[in-house]
Amino acid sequence: MSTRARFPDDFWWGVATAAFQIEGATTEDGRGESIWDRFSHTPGRVLGGDTGDVACDHYHRWRNDVALMAELGVGAYRFSIAWPRVLPEGRGGINSQGLGFYDRLVDALLEAGIRPFPTLYHWDLPQVLEEAGGWPARATAEAFAEYASVVASRLGDRVTDWFTINEPWVVTQLGYVLGLHAPGRAEPAVGPAVAHHLLVAHGLAVERIRAECPRARVGIVLNLDPMEPRSLHPADVAEARLHDASMNRWYLDPISGRDYPEEVTELLEWDRREVHPGDMEIIAAPTDRLGVNYYRRQVVAAASVTDEQRPLPWTQAGPRFTEMGWEVYPPGLYDLLRRLHCDYGFAEYLITENGAAFPDPAPVGGRVSDPERVAYLRAHLLAIHRAIGDGVPVGGYFVWSLLDNFEWAFGYSKRFGIVHVDFANQARTWKDSAAWYRDVATNGSVS
Repeated sequence: MSTRARFPDDFWWGVATAAFQIEGATTEDGRGESIWDRFSHTPGRVLGGDTGDVACDHYHRWRNDVALMAELGVGAYRFSIAWPRVLPEGRGGINSQGLGFYDRLVDALLEAGIRPFPTLYHWDLPQVLEEAGGWPARATAEAFAEYASVVASRLGDRVTDWFTINEPWVVTQLGYVLGLHAPGRAEPAVGPAVAHHLLVAHGLAVERIRAECPRARVGIVLNLDPMEPRSLHPADVAEARLHDASMNRWYLDPISGRDYPEEVTELLEWDRREVHPGDMEIIAAPTDRLGVNYYRRQVVAAASVTDEQRPLPWTQAGPRFTEMGWEVYPPGLYDLLRRLHCDYGFAEYLITENGAAFPDPAPVGGRVSDPERVAYLRAHLLAIHRAIGDGVPVGGYFVWSLLDNFEWAFGYSKRFGIVHVDFANQARTWKDSAAWYRDVATNGSVS
């Protein structure tokens, strides 16, 4: 008889999505243009010329999608609110139709017994703010604080669980340093300013949300990759530490009341002109939880070291990779959670994204077979259960994603959903992973 790993009774079992990836209706009911609208309509930016114009048509099908979540048995839903749907000009005039959409969504979720966990920013900056300077400009952080007030004022009587910014590292590196994501600016010199203003925006939003909703539980969502050295050669170890400081500690340290990692500021030759008096205190505004997005670890090697110079044993990449080219490495999530709690001691951790893209077959007989995804989710949940057993306060898990959707610069070529979407007719079909997850959520345990 197999033994089931039982999770705490108050553990949140959820699913996650993001506005631009599922909503569609990009020009309806007064919604303004976002940087992802502009980016995806620029030839050559998105694979296959795909756009988010329709996506999963969630804007029109949200009632059915809420019913789908209820059938899945989940008790929580992490979604994002589209800034340009609420404030088409980025600040100023409120679009009542856009805000009303989220008002109705929240009511429907609560009626279905599903707790809403909205994220205020999942990358869809109003295009008008980008044209005024974007995240390299401090004014964008100030505009975000105003936006946070508007949304929290409208929804804060019913919503108590909030996230401010999703994955500031991705916004900074892929959006502004490398130009692979919207707004497509390959300008490495602005990277520190972008990252700093995103964190200032987070801190300002925490204050605004608490002012509108004193009962709020607020956090930020970070994508965190454990960095393992290729070997114990000192150069490999130093390179892994530098990668960790650049990707992970650059965000973890400031929100925890510490300064930016000195080794990275020196490497970037950042003069800190963007850091105003009081900024670090704003960024370190007390939060209630940390949202952790985990997909992979990185094995880091110093370019100056040859394999012949490396002492054995080497760190080997595993045998399995997702369709994104990311190593499947569940122990990394356990290691990450232990490290976070040891080094930072956040009050609570929510796994706000974890999932995988695999080349799923087409639906047959009303189902989609995806054994690789089931194995992926099971292994990562068992890693979380192990961390909880070691005293790490992990309070919930949100599968990425509820639906196959617009996967950013990959368009519709990568499918992360536990529910298959036929983008031609918008039909939703359960994958085996959805049925498996329903059993997990219903029983609160993993076999």
